[in-house]
Amino acid sequence: MTAITPLEFIHKKGIFGDHHKKNQSDLLQVSEVKNLMILQIVKYKKSKIQLNNIKIDSLEFPLESSKVISNKETRILWAAPRTWLIISSKENIVNIVKENCSNENFAITDISHSRAVIQIKGMQAREVLKKGCPLNIDKFDINNCGGTIFHGISIVVDFIANKPDTFNLITLRSFGESFYHHLTDASLEFGYVGI
Repeated sequence: MTAITPLEFIHKKGIFGDHHKKNQSDLLQVSEVKNLMILQIVKYKKSKIQLNNIKIDSLEFPLESSKVISNKETRILWAAPRTWLIISSKENIVNIVKENCSNENFAITDISHSRAVIQIKGMQAREVLKKGCPLNIDKFDINNCGGTIFHGISIVVDFIANKPDTFNLITLRSFGESFYHHLTDASLEFGYVGI
């Protein structure tokens, strides 16, 4: 985890966009998700180990594309064949992963400092994503994820909750500022609260 977050000097708090005569609870919420550990896990082709024997923070690896398995502190996202993202608020998640995933069978890469995570929450969150993303967001349900683009910027969409719809959007840190501006610009039509 880093002391200076990717959007430390970019993210603005307050109410923006078309919020006139709307309840603040009906507005979108846009925030930076901080203090996450993000690990990429790749199972080597030569590995003979069975994944159903391995658990990380009591979670199994999802084996279907676009699936997420989660608990309160940790989410494991299927990213590609034999590749997963582990996103956790636990500071010791690296040690937990290393205890369960041997170097002979897995490549483990800490990518926490190279990613920005923005959360968008609200009834119109899907509509905002549709403005710049070719992914069929209407087909998404809780614990679905997918790699896509938003206005030409590569992102990972992680659907974490509904009522209201809540998405964590992960991008490279170097694109964090541009992505933030595209996302907040697309949110102005509905009005949003920067948290």
